[in-house]
Amino acid sequence: MNISDQRAAARPRARGTERSVARRAELIAIGRRLFADTSYDALSMDDIARQAHVAKGLIYYYFQSKRGYYLAIIQDSVADLVTFAASGLQLPQLDRVQRTIDSYLRYAEHNQAAYRTVVSGGVGFDTEVHAIRDGVREAIVATIAEGAYGRTDIAPLARMGLLAWVCSVEGATLDWIDRPELPRDTMRELLVRTLGGALRAIEELDPSYPAPEPARRDV
Repeated sequence: MNISDQRAAARPRARGTERSVARRAELIAIGRRLFADTSYDALSMDDIARQAHVAKGLIYYYFQSKRGYYLAIIQDSVADLVTFAASGLQLPQLDRVQRTIDSYLRYAEHNQAAYRTVVSGGVGFDTEVHAIRDGVREAIVATIAEGAYGRTDIAPLARMGLLAWVCSVEGATLDWIDRPELPRDTMRELLVRTLGGALRAIEELDPSYPAPEPARRDV
């Protein structure tokens, strides 16, 4: 078979692969809408297939199981959060922090079931959901560290200070989506100011990590 024949033979496979990728992405997008504010246990595979207007076997074909489908949805939606949080490198430090926190709150607000699952670690001890949660935490810590210190390879004390802040944000955000008594802008400003306190505490314990000027002014 010459090169032209090989290319011709490969084209149908490539188109088939593209269709598979597109179909899988479409199913994930449908799942994100279905699970946006509905818990994992509240939807059966029959419910999902009926509401998605697809055969149940198609979901099994791409994701093997309901849990596999759900994990793919969580990973996809969390990837959007992490990507957005890590963008905006050209912005001033304060603007980037505010954008990161605002995008975090928007994600939690619009993907409440998925957010609760990620933060709580799933049903029982789910190592895969824990891994997704830990990845989000490290991504947010890295984003804040880069904005505050200009690098992500920070000392254990600085990392622990930022991680403690991220964990407190998780708890506060869970309460906020359950009882949305504060506007998102107010919630964002509250979290920005508590981050300023964390950065100043890190500086007090390790002067080699000075808090950015905005943090000294309560951000």
